Amino acid sequence: MPAPIRVGVITHPQGAHLGAYFGSLAQADEVAQVALADPTGETEALARKELGGKFTSAYRDTAKMLRELKPEMALVTMEAALAPAAIDAALEAGCHVLAEKPACVRAADFAALVAKAESKHLEIMLAFANRLHAPVREARRLMAADKFGKIYAVEMHLVADQTRLKSPAYRQDWFAHKARAGGGHLIWLGIHWLDLALHITGLSVAQVAGFTTVVGGQPIDVEDAAAMSLVFDNGGLGTLTSGFYLDKGYHSHIQIWGEHGWLKLASFEEDPLEWYSTKDAAQAKIERFEYPKGDRGYPPFVRACARFAAGLEGPPVTGKEGLHVLKTIFACYRAAETGVKQEVE
Repeated sequence: MPAPIRVGVITHPQGAHLGAYFGSLAQADEVAQVALADPTGETEALARKELGGKFTSAYRDTAKMLRELKPEMALVTMEAALAPAAIDAALEAGCHVLAEKPACVRAADFAALVAKAESKHLEIMLAFANRLHAPVREARRLMAADKFGKIYAVEMHLVADQTRLKSPAYRQDWFAHKARAGGGHLIWLGIHWLDLALHITGLSVAQVAGFTTVVGGQPIDVEDAAAMSLVFDNGGLGTLTSGFYLDKGYHSHIQIWGEHGWLKLASFEEDPLEWYSTKDAAQAKIERFEYPKGDRGYPPFVRACARFAAGLEGPPVTGKEGLHVLKTIFACYRAAETGVKQEVE
């Protein structure tokens, strides 16, 4: 078995999910050492607390950390507008990269990074942590087993709370500013469900139309509501409702219809995965996948990225897959601005 890897975390105080990332690295047996690069030094205390004995040192200079630690993997969680430069530095140092999404404010910037990674035989893995959730893996297995035949349509919604938008602190953060975040709910949360739908079905997006707005009237310049219509590469159709609508919590749902049945995933509500297939059954019936409500989210995903960087398994997501999702979202933003449906490469 290869030796455990070294990981360099590149971040700043506004980096998303820092506690979850540090805790996940602490839990991963494949990670031996973790160094921190934060120009402010303000995240060092949290890193020391969460990482324990795995924490090696804190740097104010990213280049120095990469040069001295020589990490096999860099974990980049930064404001979206700042992330590309950090990812580029990590790739130049020969690191695989786990990056908090969206990791850019323009798809072209991420495309350039993916091209550089491929030229160096490296991978950029966007933090689509829901991919490893048990019902998602089972849904993907069922789809790969051709239980549903040609996919006709996919309906997705991911809805979160409007409450956060009423917080002055949230409004001042980078999430609420388009130039710093790239967009709002769609690129921050809706992105997860779009990725899952494509990951489960194996489809790609060919065309996008959509609308975005600030339906709640809060003083932010990113959307709190998005409605997206999709044409997939197989000719099937899809819709995504993505918005901040609730007072608390989440509503989520992915429904897939195919020529031999359907599948329904409602991950946040912890409902069982349900499906119905006429493909192999003399008498078709609704079936359910029950699963343990244990490990999910960042710990298994960060570990999977570390296992990839250690040469133990393939990546949980590729740079090309992440790029396609980002191209689709930015195409939706163009469609909303222009009123014209967009082609997705």
